[in-house]
Amino acid sequence: MAEIVVLVTVGSEEEGTILGKLLVERNLVACVNILPRIRSIFKWEGCVSIEQECLLILKSTSEVFTALEILIKAHHCYDVPEIIALPIIAGSADYLSWVRSITHDANME
Repeated sequence: MAEIVVLVTVGSEEEGTILGKLLVERNLVACVNILPRIRSIFKWEGCVSIEQECLLILKSTSEVFTALEILIKAHHCYDVPEIIALPIIAGSADYLSWVRSITHDANME
């Protein structure tokens, strides 16, 4: 089982809280950090946009990434949400064990 950090931007802190709570309740993530009021600059539909967003930092495992992605897309306000998974190459053994113990996909049981 490989531990991952998943980055997701959302349009508001409220959306981040609702989505984060849902992901934790479904055991798809062990923890969600919400960083409010980030500024994102990106090109969308041919125009440069500057938007205030929130960044979610999710701790999970690669085994549940597909289910996590499906749930995020189903509940996200954006047409194309940012969902980027990064491997955790090292970390506290106790913390990573906790992430593994919490995280599972109920549909795979």
